[in-house]
Amino acid sequence: RNYNQAIHSTVFLMAITHVVRGNEYISSTPKYNLIYEAFGWTPPIYVHVAQVMKDAQHKLSKRNGDASFQDLVAKGYLPAAILNYIALLGWNPGTEQEIFSLAELEQVFDAERLNKSPAIFDIAKLRWMNGEYLKAMDFDKFYEMAEPYLKKAISKPLDLKKIAAMVKTRIEVFPDIAGLVDFFEELPEYDVAMYTHKKMKTTAESSLEVLKDLLPILEAQEDYSNDGLYQTLVKYVEEKGCKNGYVMWPIRTAVSGKQMTPAGATEIMEVLGKEESLNRIRKGIELLKANV
Repeated sequence: RNYNQAIHSTVFLMAITHVVRGNEYISSTPKYNLIYEAFGWTPPIYVHVAQVMKDAQHKLSKRNGDASFQDLVAKGYLPAAILNYIALLGWNPGTEQEIFSLAELEQVFDAERLNKSPAIFDIAKLRWMNGEYLKAMDFDKFYEMAEPYLKKAISKPLDLKKIAAMVKTRIEVFPDIAGLVDFFEELPEYDVAMYTHKKMKTTAESSLEVLKDLLPILEAQEDYSNDGLYQTLVKYVEEKGCKNGYVMWPIRTAVSGKQMTPAGATEIMEVLGKEESLNRIRKGIELLKANV
C-alpha cells in the first residue's frame, strides 16, 4: 500500500508544470529544484506572488483566525463572488471592470499584470461584490438560497417569496436578511420619535392625525393588495393636499416599527395582511396618544 501511494505521489509531482505561491518561498526554491533534479524530474515553472495582507503589517493567516474560502461560503458569500474578488487581489485587468465571470477571467488574466506589492484583503469590498452578484442572480436561484435564512427569521405563514423579492437588491450576504425582515415576525418596540421626519415634514401630532383618519378607511378596505392599498392612500393624500411621504411615513412606521425597511408601507401591509396591519396601526395610535 505504501509503495502504491509513493508511486501515485511521484506521478502526481511529475505532472505538475506550474507552481503559484507566496514570494516568501523564493529563498527555498533552489532547494526544491535540487530535489527535482535528484529524481530526474523537470522542475516546474514557479510564479511567486505578493502576499495577501489583513492590514499593512499582518498577512492573512488561518492560524490567526482569518476566514478560509469555506468559512466565507458558510458566512453567506457566493463562491463565484469570492473567486472574482480574490482574482483582483494583487492583479488588475487594466480596465475599470470589476465583475468578471470565470470564463471572462480565463480570457483576460495575464500574469504580467500581477502587482509586486502586497494586497490588503478588504472585507467591505468583498461584501459589495457579493451584493452585486446577488442583485444579478436569477430570482428562483436566489430564493432557493435565501429561503433557509427567511425561515429562520420568520415562522409565521407569510409569503416568503414576496419578502425575498423585497430584500434581493438590499443585502450583501444572506445573513443580512434577518435584520431586514424580523419585523414581519413581530412588531418591535420603537420610539415615538420615529414618527418625526424632517424631510417628510411629519411630526408626532401630524402622524397621529393621519393614522386616526386612515384607520376606519383601512378597516373598510377589502383589497389588501399592494396596488389596492396604494390607490387608497394616494386618494387620501390628494384629498388632504399633502405629499405622499407625509402619509406613507407614519403608516410605514406603524406597521414596521423601523426607520429602514426593505419595502414601502403598502408592500409591507400586503404581506402582513389586513388583521395584522390594522393591529399595528392601532398600536401606533395608542403609542402616539400616550406621548403627544
